[in-house]
Amino acid sequence: MTLASAFDFPLTAPWQVRRVTQRPINHILTNTGCWSPDGQWILYDLRSDLEGTLFDSPAIERVHSATGEVESLFLGKRGAKVGVVTHSPCDGRIVFIHGPAAPTSDWAYSATHRHGCIVDSQVRPPRLTEGGVILDARDLAPPFTSGALRGGTHLHTFSGDGHRVSSTYQDAVLEMLSQQPTAPIHDLDQRNVAVSVRFDGGVVPKSTHPHNQSGAYWTTLVTHTVNHPQWGSDEICRAFSDAWIGQNGYLRADGSRQHYAIAFQGELRSRTGVPLVEAFVVDLPDDEAAFRIAGDLPLQGTPFKRPAPPAGIAQRRISHTESHRFPGLAGPRHWPRSSPDGSRIALLKRDETGVVQIWLISPLGGDLQQLTSNPHDIASAFSWSPNGAWISHVMGGEICVTNTHSGKTHALTDLAASELAPSPLACVFSPCGTRIAYLQPRIESTGETVNHIALVESLST
Repeated sequence: MTLASAFDFPLTAPWQVRRVTQRPINHILTNTGCWSPDGQWILYDLRSDLEGTLFDSPAIERVHSATGEVESLFLGKRGAKVGVVTHSPCDGRIVFIHGPAAPTSDWAYSATHRHGCIVDSQVRPPRLTEGGVILDARDLAPPFTSGALRGGTHLHTFSGDGHRVSSTYQDAVLEMLSQQPTAPIHDLDQRNVAVSVRFDGGVVPKSTHPHNQSGAYWTTLVTHTVNHPQWGSDEICRAFSDAWIGQNGYLRADGSRQHYAIAFQGELRSRTGVPLVEAFVVDLPDDEAAFRIAGDLPLQGTPFKRPAPPAGIAQRRISHTESHRFPGLAGPRHWPRSSPDGSRIALLKRDETGVVQIWLISPLGGDLQQLTSNPHDIASAFSWSPNGAWISHVMGGEICVTNTHSGKTHALTDLAASELAPSPLACVFSPCGTRIAYLQPRIESTGETVNHIALVESLST
């Protein structure tokens, strides 16, 4: 039974809350891609704080959703920390952030000192002692290398067909330049969105910097930022919180299919110079060879310029909220996730009374439609059900689902007053659509509060 049938009004389906993890340690779910494609396993890392802000996880693990069995899939070597893991929707591959091995005072984990790592979780036993496959190459010295970046990538997610990986990116070369008081005029280190595509033979850096590394995929930026956006324009100084659109893209206005596209949030300046976050889309070519064709600026960047998108790849703004009483996207940290068919993108924004609601917009742009009219803020990242009928999220201290057509929100949990509210980090539908994984803080017998992985699941399947 899917949620669409389980939620015929009035709601009568029985639901239960079940804690899956038992060890008194902290667990962190990623806000998407935490389920294996068969819905049996849930991925997580072991960052030690409730909010996941400390990147100190030594391992990537998974827990069986039915039995609670725990498997370790990857152990960081030589002091390397790992985390923020997501699953391919098609096979056993997982991808996650890998920090520096043998970190030093000048090369420790940071936004510009990290990369993606891919491991096949179906290998039995998992390759715990091997390095995995490095996703993105790094070249930190001129002349730099096309297909390689010069810094760190973060929150890697597979496209719907599993062929490509998106991430956010920050530039170590420009970061170091900004620390020099007499540095010439240069691009600032700003967050951007990158995409990695398969590349036979991998990418090998041209220079010999000690922190260079080869990568198995060809990686380029697909967004463009400027140091100082012109007021009232669509220029942005930050591209972040990216999400693939649809399992197979979306339909263009002429009915043809755009197979690969990414929605993201972009920070611009209003007509009065006020920082404002709006929704953007970047369409990507079907042909992976197109990622190797430079536009007006070099793919690999220069000593003073960040890497540039390939020819023909350009972002476009789809939301325009400056005239609203509360302009700009807002609320808890979230990603502009789309319905499985790619026709609608969900965003969080304040309504006319200041309450954070779910809003919907087409990837083609147009009017931003308010979906919910709840008295309480949407309080977490969210996910769509596989049939596109529901969005799961936290609200009012409960796990809730919202009907994506009526906008009505229903609480699936009824937590006792003594229980802590669910974490805002993740609320993720299973591939079958009858379970939702989330993080439930719990006070252990030691007095320490840790996140456990919990499920809300239908008993009518």
